[in-house]
Parts: sequence; C-alpha cells; structure tokens
Amino acid sequence: MSRSSTGGKIFSGAVIAASLLLAAILLLHRFIPNAWFNLGSLIETFLPWFGLAVPPLVLLAAIRRRPLAIACSLLPALVWFQMYGGLLPDKHVGEGDFRVVAHNVNAENADTEGTAASLLAAGPDVIVLVELTDEQRLDWGERLADRYEYSVSYGTVALWSTYPVLDSAEVDLNLGWPRAFRAAVDIEGESVAFYVAHLLSVRVNAEGFTSEQRNETASLLGEAIADEPLENVILAGDLNGTVQDRSLAPITYQLASAHAEAGSGFGFTWPADAPMARIDQVLYRGVQATGSDVLDATASDHRPVQADFAF
Repeated sequence: MSRSSTGGKIFSGAVIAASLLLAAILLLHRFIPNAWFNLGSLIETFLPWFGLAVPPLVLLAAIRRRPLAIACSLLPALVWFQMYGGLLPDKHVGEGDFRVVAHNVNAENADTEGTAASLLAAGPDVIVLVELTDEQRLDWGERLADRYEYSVSYGTVALWSTYPVLDSAEVDLNLGWPRAFRAAVDIEGESVAFYVAHLLSVRVNAEGFTSEQRNETASLLGEAIADEPLENVILAGDLNGTVQDRSLAPITYQLASAHAEAGSGFGFTWPADAPMARIDQVLYRGVQATGSDVLDATASDHRPVQADFAF
C-alpha cells in the first residue's frame, strides 16, 4: 500500500471522526455533563456557532472524494439545519396589540439621551430596563415621564408603561438586593403579568463556565413564574443565558421565546459590537407573539430587543 493511499485513508478517517463528533455534540448536547467546568452549559450557550465547522468538513471530504467521508460530513449539516433552520425565515405576522422593548443599558453608559432616543424610536408601549444606577434611573424617569405615565422600579431594574400598572412586588432572588420584580399591567382591559429580571452574570475563565449563582437565581425566578395566577405572562430582561442553556430550564420550560416564534435569524444581542449570543430575552405565555427584532446598538454593551404581542 502506498504512502499516499495510507495518508488518504487517515485523512478521510479524521474527517469522518470529526464529522461524527460534531453531529453528536449538536444532537446530544443535553447529555454533555455540567460536572466538569459546566461544560454542557458553555457549549449550549454558543451551540449555533458549531455550524461554522460544517463547511470546512464538507470541503475536506469533497477534496478526498471519499463517498463515506462526504456522507458523514453532511450529517452535522442536516442536524444543524434541523435545529436552527426554523429560526432563519422571517416569522413576523403583524404589529400586534402592544410592543415591548427591553434593554440592559449598562451601568457605565453615559449616553442616556442617545440610548433613550433609540428606544423611543421603536414606539414601545412598555419599556424594560436593567442594570440601572440610581443616577441613570432618575435620568430615564425624567426623559420618559411625558410619554409613559406609569412606572415601577426595584433596585437596578425598572419598567415604564403607557398602560396602568395595577400592582407590583419584588421577586426575591436571595441576593440581598433587588434584581427582579413582578408588575401587573392592564392593557386594554387585559391583565398581563410582567416579570422584569437581571439574573447574575456568568464567567468563562480558568475554572470553566462559572454559573452557579446565576442558576440559583433562575430557579427562584422560575418558581415565582410557576406560581403566577394570571394567564398572560411576559418575562423581559437580561437572563445572562440563552434559551438553549439547560440551567435556565426552570424558566424556559414554562415560557416561549418571542424571537424564536416571531422573529428572524438568531437575534444575538451580546456583545453589542459583534453579537455572539442572545442573552437578552423576551419570553411569554398566554399572549401571542407577532414580531420580534434586535434593535441597533446603543452606548451599552448589549443590544436592545423588541417584541410585539396580540391577545
């Protein structure tokens, strides 16, 4: 057997092995354990990007012209498309009855005027903001007072509404300071429970994907939503995790993603300059999502998100 023939078989074998491994990661990501550096959640956070490995594998297999290698290289492509192909088409169906805009404004954002102008241009009926400093909250309150008669804030999270806020209460995330609350809003005679939340941040470092505290806050928020008596529920804010991240299951098993149901594309929001993940969410149940978009970047390190709903 010639060296070239042996080398070709090894090369093809490597392509086949890499293709099968990629397909397994995509298809069986739920079974990747979190026991080691929270590897499962880390992979799920950036799972759509694994599709970038598919074209090189297909190209390498085509170069070798080995049918088995080509077939195996197409397998992860089929799995990826089955998982994410439904996100690509535009699923907007109309403007809906009301519009929600949510934004992590960033505590270091000094351009409240420009950021507010960007959000107001979208014409929201409800504005949700997180990571507000005391100074920013006062500044936003002054800028929104003329158009938004009703508002509620707890700690670093706040909501402004053109519709009456019937009642509100902090959702205790066991942190010692407020980062989530519930507000009942009367929208044209329909009561909607708005949950506004900024879950704790995660870190990717030498210790892996550090997310234990974020996961605890997700569980507590999920418990609050599970006990919600109102039929119509919307959760908006920065969850510091994607809907694929299993650690957010206490929330995502109860609520649908407005962007997955009525948006187009992946809707990545962070980091603002070159978004790689959608960690800013608008989730819901009861109402119907009719549209979802990611707005242009502001002076924050997150991009704002918009969602339209109908009863």
